[in-house]
Amino acid sequence: MNPCILVTNDDGVYAPGIRALHEAVRHLGRAVIVAPEQDKSAVSHSLTMNRPLHVRRLEEDIYTLDGTPTDCTTIGMNKILPEKPVLLVSGINPGANLGDDISYSGTVSAAIEGTMYGIPSLAFSLAGEAPFSFEVAAGVAWKLASMALQFGLPEKTLLNINIPQRPAGEIRGILFTRQGRRIYHNAIQETFDPWNRKHYWIGGGTVHWSGGEDTDEQAVHAGYISVTPIQLDLTNHAGRDYLQEHWKM
Repeated sequence: MNPCILVTNDDGVYAPGIRALHEAVRHLGRAVIVAPEQDKSAVSHSLTMNRPLHVRRLEEDIYTLDGTPTDCTTIGMNKILPEKPVLLVSGINPGANLGDDISYSGTVSAAIEGTMYGIPSLAFSLAGEAPFSFEVAAGVAWKLASMALQFGLPEKTLLNINIPQRPAGEIRGILFTRQGRRIYHNAIQETFDPWNRKHYWIGGGTVHWSGGEDTDEQAVHAGYISVTPIQLDLTNHAGRDYLQEHWKM
């Protein structure tokens, strides 16, 4: 029996990115899609706990769930797949997940959930603007998924992978990067409805980057594929040492 690979995303089961990813990795094992019914971008690592969840089988090895990417991951692994998957791949997201976007990203959160279950997990994003073409990114996903299966990942670590939207010949290579800082200014817009009631719309604004060299944003901007290892342990160990030394109770 072929080993199982769980394929998910946050853009929904009909998104072209997940179909490209599924086509890429199905040559490495039995690739099973379990993805949200609708777009669930920026839901972070949320679980649905206030209502039951419904799974629908669309076709062989393609399922959809009326929940979040994290719901899809945990239910896919525990209830849909016939065995524990050897790999989880999430994406391919249309647009980058760089810097602070990682905290909001459903694409990355699905990989976080897989890592919590001890599954090597990769999150793929295509860094560019619409219209998106996933052919080159799918080839990269196949290559990196193959390497993850061959060499494994560090314990309790997932990979956040951003691929610049360029022709294959213009991608300069792969860099192993760290998370940068991405801050939006003026990203909350005020709007009014026909009854003159004020509403707020989050989105847009001006992006400011910080973090210096060897960051994910810098690598993608320079034409490299950015591979950032993300750990589950969020403890700031240097910060803990500082508190133990200076916060005398």
